[in-house]
Amino acid sequence: MKLEYAVVFEQSPNNYCAYAPDVPGCISTGDDWDHMQAMIKEAIAFHIEGMLECGEPLPQPTMSIEDAIAYHNQPYDDDERQALLDVGYTEADLAGDPNYPTRYGMVEVEISVPQSVEAV
Repeated sequence: MKLEYAVVFEQSPNNYCAYAPDVPGCISTGDDWDHMQAMIKEAIAFHIEGMLECGEPLPQPTMSIEDAIAYHNQPYDDDERQALLDVGYTEADLAGDPNYPTRYGMVEVEISVPQSVEAV
C-alpha cells in the first residue's frame, strides 16, 4: 500500500532531521539532504508497520504541506516549553536558527501490511 505524508525537514549545523506530523513519534536524521530523504521514508514505513503489527490503527495522511507548516510553527505551550528546557534545550534552540532553514515536502512510502491486519 502506498501512502503520502507531509514531512518537516530541519537542517542543523551537523545533519538533517525530519518528522511527519501525521505519524506521532516517528523522527529520523541523516548526514545530508539525500540521506535524510531516504531515512525518513524508511522510518515512516518501519514505524507504521510496527504500529499495525501491534494492532494500532493506521495513521492516515491528512496534512497538506500548508498544514505541516502551521503545525511546525505553532508556539509551544508553557508545559511543552518547560519540558524541552528541562531536557537541555535552550531558548535559542526553541526559537530556531534562521541560518538553517526548515523545508517541507510530501513523501510517498510503501507500507507492507501484515497478513493478520489484512484479514481484519
